[in-house]
Amino acid sequence: MLALLLALVLGFSMYAVLALPVLQPWHTERLTQEFRAEAHAGLDFDGYLQREALLFEELKTRQAAWHAQEHSAERGEWGEWADSRFNPKSQVSRLAEGAPFNRSMRLGVKQARGQALLIHGLTDSPYAMKAMADTLRAQGMAVTLLRLPGHGTLPSMMLEMDLRDWRAAVRIAAADVAKRAGPDQLFYIGGFSTGGALALLHSLDTLQDPALRRPDRVLLAAPAIELPPVAAVSNVVDVLHYLPIQLLQKTRWQELIAEYDPYKYNSFPINAARQVFHATQALQQGLSEAAAAGRLAQMPPVLTYQSVVDATVGASGALDTLYARLPGAQHRLVLFDINRQQHLRSIVSPASQALLDRVLASPRGYTLEIVSNLDPQSAAVAAQRWAPGASEASADPVSAALQPAPQWPFDQVSLGHVSLLWPPNDPIYGYLPGSGRHGVPAIGSWLLRGESGATNLALGSLTRLRSNPFWSLLEADLRATLLADLNARAGEAKPHP
Repeated sequence: MLALLLALVLGFSMYAVLALPVLQPWHTERLTQEFRAEAHAGLDFDGYLQREALLFEELKTRQAAWHAQEHSAERGEWGEWADSRFNPKSQVSRLAEGAPFNRSMRLGVKQARGQALLIHGLTDSPYAMKAMADTLRAQGMAVTLLRLPGHGTLPSMMLEMDLRDWRAAVRIAAADVAKRAGPDQLFYIGGFSTGGALALLHSLDTLQDPALRRPDRVLLAAPAIELPPVAAVSNVVDVLHYLPIQLLQKTRWQELIAEYDPYKYNSFPINAARQVFHATQALQQGLSEAAAAGRLAQMPPVLTYQSVVDATVGASGALDTLYARLPGAQHRLVLFDINRQQHLRSIVSPASQALLDRVLASPRGYTLEIVSNLDPQSAAVAAQRWAPGASEASADPVSAALQPAPQWPFDQVSLGHVSLLWPPNDPIYGYLPGSGRHGVPAIGSWLLRGESGATNLALGSLTRLRSNPFWSLLEADLRATLLADLNARAGEAKPHP
């Protein structure tokens, strides 16, 4: 075993040193004002925001220093930073209008009827939750978007971030949101990917700690619940970076990619994989302990949106580790199936159908919905609902009310991990023609064709769908759920399952 680990470490180190591009300043330089649990856990959320303001001032100063260092008539005003997210004058900075949603923020409403805390995923920013926040706010919910430590500034800040920092930040933000909700307003907590794991971890904490306000609902999108076993190697694979050899600093990185996305890091350090692996391990242990102690009967209703095909976290974690343990129709899992039009049958993977067959054949104590083609000849989709234990489906009323029915675009075969939470006309990630701002097309519409080697990133990475053709369905479902919860709190109806 030791020999295998040594071979793995040496093999990865050779790859990193020889194949990865040169480290840039945003891979190596650190900011000093980031939140750390061991030093700042006593802050309230106002204190967290004040510290974050200092962090972004430090980032602004660092960017100005880079500008001065790289000023070169031969290479252009900004040198290597010209087209990156770190240049305030770059095209992607214009597209994002200065990227204000890299920060935590409170999004208020007049006469709030509830409060929500939404948490982004790994390498992301609060922008990941903006469309969901807009939907909740339209129905009277004030929303707090939390920036997790290590995010929204420089990729290098992911090198030192820790699960303890994330959990402490979530606890601080949740306490603030719960206080604002008081005893009379709804309190939601939600998250995408790693943020979903953190939302679940905090919800489990509330089942044991009477001082913590229990959420009225947990909203999840593609939650990180399980990772492949190979993720465990993230604990050791970058160990050679401790040697005092500058070239070995590249072993701290799995990917080094141009930073053209204003709201998501493209470069990916080993520590990022390590911390999300720790988060999923903590969540699995927490769910097991809560199930054994009978606490999951008190778990607030959990609503999850998940693509059947998810190359980042997979769908099995939500199915087998979370929902298999959740008792009651109030817990609902919405699966977005692949495009099953007949002309695609020869090329689609059978794995997604095998997963659906397994789900439908297994005992279920929760409500299941599957969004899929109306029939093999149709691009239109609708949601079918299975009550707990039911073998026959019924039409989901929210989906059935959408007219015209949402349809698969002709060139799309599936949703995926990074497409669920953005509408198709999103100015940053939308795929529809005309998406974008200020003459800059949305990143989600950058479908380039050419030869490998023509760009400094894999051309195939641009074909991954970044927004949801069925956003109208998800939005309508979320709106109906919230309205039912609001009515139930007012004593007018039962909660929407």
